[in-house]
Amino acid sequence: MPIVNWVRNNKLSSVLLLIVLFYLFRGAVSSILGIDLLSLGIPSYYNQSRTDIGLRAPSAMMGVAPDSIGLPYYGESAPAPEVTNRMVVQNSNLSLVVKDVSKSLDQIKQKTVNLGGYMVESNLDRPQDAASGNITLRIPADKLDESLSYFRSISVKVISENLRGTDVTDQFVDNEARLTILEKNQAKFEDIMDRATNVQDILQVQREIFNLQSQIDGIKGQQNYLSKTAQMAKITIFVSTDELALPYSPAEPWRPEAIFKRAVRSLVGTMQGLGTAVIWLAVYSVVWAPALGIFWYLKNRWGNKVVQK
Repeated sequence: MPIVNWVRNNKLSSVLLLIVLFYLFRGAVSSILGIDLLSLGIPSYYNQSRTDIGLRAPSAMMGVAPDSIGLPYYGESAPAPEVTNRMVVQNSNLSLVVKDVSKSLDQIKQKTVNLGGYMVESNLDRPQDAASGNITLRIPADKLDESLSYFRSISVKVISENLRGTDVTDQFVDNEARLTILEKNQAKFEDIMDRATNVQDILQVQREIFNLQSQIDGIKGQQNYLSKTAQMAKITIFVSTDELALPYSPAEPWRPEAIFKRAVRSLVGTMQGLGTAVIWLAVYSVVWAPALGIFWYLKNRWGNKVVQK
């Protein structure tokens, strides 16, 4: 075939042409789909934080004589605290159809403040066809039922509602037991610190005390977070004037007018994508146009030589 023969006789030009075409295709795909071809198949790795609350035997490590100073406390397990009330983290989601999205969000915020809660996040979108928004709140757990009842009352229709709870009592109790062990070991190390005379031993014991304090602070932070999230229920509310804008699947989803609107949006998106591709091709024409011209020139020249022969 003429093209195959030309490639064999012009290997360098063929390679350069393929490279140019690859980068053109890569740029078009990245612009339209947002995908970088060179990044496909390359996994991403993320460092994961790890809390180590196990303790190292310090006697041999620190060079402190156990007979003269004594060892930290390791043998006994701390007694588990007695559980009287379960700690449950509550989360609720609501999807509401309302007459006025902006007004409804303001009413929700005001009620939240009146109940002793606070707003975490709020979003309001105003597309041409239907306004929609969402808001995330923290409400005192004992006011959850009252708040949900009020939020339902300001809506035209409740589309969906769910409430779920996560029991964190065991995690809280386990953290308390670990905290007790760490604090006892810290006290032992502080006792060693008071009796140590060697500067190197003092520095090594001090490092262990700092390590224990860091672990104690981490567990106390977890306990504080668990306690506060159990006291304050999280509510996420989606509001809109159109059911189809809410995150749910209606029983009868087929609506011609809504389908028409989605089709128009899709068409606009497609035209925007094509326009973007044309712009990219036009900008990169300074690269591919000369390459294409050289290709056609070489092809015609080779064809003329074949005809003359």
